[in-house]
This record gives sequence, structure tokens and C-alpha cells, in this order.
Amino acid sequence: PVMGTIPVPGSPTGLTGLCPLAGLSPTSSIHVYTQREVYGTVGSHVTLSCSFWSSEWISEDISITWHFQAEGSRDSTSIFHYAKGQPYIDDVGSFKERMEWVGNPRRKDGSIVIHNLDYTDNGTFTCDVKNPP
Repeated sequence: PVMGTIPVPGSPTGLTGLCPLAGLSPTSSIHVYTQREVYGTVGSHVTLSCSFWSSEWISEDISITWHFQAEGSRDSTSIFHYAKGQPYIDDVGSFKERMEWVGNPRRKDGSIVIHNLDYTDNGTFTCDVKNPP
């Protein structure tokens, strides 16, 4: 049975500035795009989309990190990492058994799926992308 619907807000569009040689070269940036709000039904699953664009080529050292800040909390917790070509689901918190990596950095996609949604999943999810150098 459906127990209710929970809002799962996404992060606002982020902009990360990278400057390998500060003051000596122009700044290149990564534009990160997410849905502003995502809704899911308790017990179902939801895809948290994260796409990005970089003026530079996508490096082998690209990393993607997802954070979660529960509604009403000031603390943010890391729940997922992609680094060195491998996905790593953080072994803490309530997401560790319910998360699936569906992204593909070569396609500029850092999306994840959260399965078996619960009311406690309500909060802000943030996707952070780094493309060194």
C-alpha cells in the first residue's frame, strides 16, 4: 500500500570554479545541473539526476560526491562517491543498502537512484563534481 508521498528536493544548480594556475590562466568551470525538486512515493524509488558540463575535457581523475542534509538538520552527510573510475557507496547511514549508481561520467552524468524510499529521506541532496586539474 502507498503510505504517502515525500518531497526530495534536489540541490540548486551549482557552479564550481577551478583555476589551476591562479592569476596566470583564465578560470575554467564546471556547471552542475540537478532537478530543483524531486518527489517519490514511500516504498518506491527515485532517480536523483546530476548532469554537468565542463569547458575542459573530462579527466580520468573526475570525482562525483553526493551529500544528504536531512530536513531540519544543519549537518550534511556524504552518501556516495565516484572516484578513480569506481562508484563507492558510503558505508554509513540509511542509504547504504538502498542506493544504486546509474551515472556515466563520460556522458557527463552523475545520477544515482535511491530505492525503498522512506519519510526520513526527505531533505536536500547535493551533487558535487570535480574535474582536476
